Amino acid sequence: MSVDPLKRSDRTGKSAVAQGIKDLVISGSFEMTPGRAIDARDLAPQLPAGMPVYVHHSPRQRLAQSHAALKAIRAAGLEPVPHIAARRVASRSELDSFLERAAGDSGVSRVLLIGGDVPQPFGPYSSGADLLDEGILVAHGIREVGLPGYPEGHPRIPGPVVEQALSRKLALISAQGLGAYIVTQFSFAPARVVKYCGELARSIPAIPVYVGLAGPIEARTLLHFAQLCGVSASFRAMQAQGMGAIRLFTHTDPREQLAAVARHCLGHESSNVVGAHFFSFGDVARTVAWMNREITSDGDLDARVQ
Repeated sequence: MSVDPLKRSDRTGKSAVAQGIKDLVISGSFEMTPGRAIDARDLAPQLPAGMPVYVHHSPRQRLAQSHAALKAIRAAGLEPVPHIAARRVASRSELDSFLERAAGDSGVSRVLLIGGDVPQPFGPYSSGADLLDEGILVAHGIREVGLPGYPEGHPRIPGPVVEQALSRKLALISAQGLGAYIVTQFSFAPARVVKYCGELARSIPAIPVYVGLAGPIEARTLLHFAQLCGVSASFRAMQAQGMGAIRLFTHTDPREQLAAVARHCLGHESSNVVGAHFFSFGDVARTVAWMNREITSDGDLDARVQ
């Protein structure tokens, strides 16, 4: 987690931002659904070796359904990172069995731990902190734990409660000798994202941050997932600015949002943003193709930044 791509750049202006965009993608990650294990083999040649690939844990899926995807990701030369939604884990034995097999068969050494937005827990864990408190992750060789960050706030949990929960989880992770990092939720408003990243740099400067961005999908699909993920507040705010603003941040290319993040990092020496995380919303091939174009871009870098 020592990657610090933007601060090593000595370029200026558009060139620096363009290079920053490229570096954030190279140092980034993306996600896929458990049912698309076959995609890993086809996608890997377009990506840097060892790039992290996250695998969903949705309310309709048991943890064990992730194994095929995790194994395929590792076989393709990428790093498998399972989501674990604490409130959706049915039992300690389910989690124990999953982690043992994930580590043994797929070499999993880090997870993204989320609460899991279901009204009632499926099993013994009401929060990510409850799961961490058992020490089960470190017992199975997990070395790093990703935690969610919310630039627009959590849709159902008050801000002070979210902050207290993050502090508790970071304390538990540190006490167990594990590494920690933040993966933020996507947003329609770059200003909110960079403001949040600035707050994280001040409050937890040693914790790396991956900025979540919507991959290149159609606006209608993106708006649907925005409703599900609780980030529609920024969309409603943009409505007051007219359709031009809405089109700008809901079209099929995330470059403008990524450029805002790159500018923030270049202008703040204390920034702890180290990469971008792309939400593919089921269209992982399209997201990876876009990432590949950014990674392999060369002389036209300046032309890519407005």
